[in-house]
Amino acid sequence: MAKKSTTSFVKSSSSGSMLPWLGLALIIFLVDQFTKVLILGYYHLGDSTPITSFFNIVRAHNTGAAFSFLAQASGWQRWMFTGIGLAAAVFIVWQLRAHPGQKLFCFALGSILGGAIGNVVDRVQHGYVVDFLDFHLRGWHYPAFNVADAGITIGAICLIVDELRRVKRGK
Repeated sequence: MAKKSTTSFVKSSSSGSMLPWLGLALIIFLVDQFTKVLILGYYHLGDSTPITSFFNIVRAHNTGAAFSFLAQASGWQRWMFTGIGLAAAVFIVWQLRAHPGQKLFCFALGSILGGAIGNVVDRVQHGYVVDFLDFHLRGWHYPAFNVADAGITIGAICLIVDELRRVKRGK
């Protein structure tokens, strides 16, 4: 019987591998970047195509964070958000390595990781994040977002659900 390696980067002492979660992150990253390449190739800034009565494809640039937080700053925010994204990615990989058997937790982290890296690449490459999904209803517009943002949001929701389940099991 082969001895289990304790120094493997992909395996952990917990049951499971972090490889599927890194694969999930890679898929989210690739879909995000592919859709952004399409938007950059076919749309000019501000262009919009109505798809339904409540959804448009648009080309928007966000130099800030969620909901354009700090978008009007003088440029320093680009590097701050890039640094935060990279630090988050390192922390997430560390957590995936430590807890590969916790499926919902790792699904959440993999989703966030793919989205974070997708938006970091945009910030480094363009100086802004490319957003293109525009939902609206009766004059109300949700801020445009992208696949990376959706991955981050889904991941955050799953983290909350995972923690609520953990607390409930602890009672």
